[in-house]
Amino acid sequence: MVNQLILVGRLTKDPETKILADGRKVSDVILAVQRGFKNMEGTYDTDFIKISVWEGLATAIESYCFKGTMIAVKARLQTYKYELDEEKKLNMLEVIAERITFLSSTHKQEAALEKEKKA
Repeated sequence: MVNQLILVGRLTKDPETKILADGRKVSDVILAVQRGFKNMEGTYDTDFIKISVWEGLATAIESYCFKGTMIAVKARLQTYKYELDEEKKLNMLEVIAERITFLSSTHKQEAALEKEKKA
């Protein structure tokens, strides 16, 4: 059996890493991924996909990525149940990053310097 997902897109905002009560790090990032085909109006739609990034990957993405950075993510889908009340339960999908490849060549600090120069 295989549970593998490959996404390539740009971050919609700077990553923010949280440290949970048990000491683990997690970043929830949203990746803007353009669809590979045009819609009925002749333009490409974009999907905004929330990805959970854990531990060392969370540290790396916070250190090297910022809004607009293009990354490739190898991930897996994970399900969990969310109960609204006794009668209504939702099955939810979560995307968990397993590997990240940085596709933008600009380092976070270099980009910050460029922004300062323009200001």
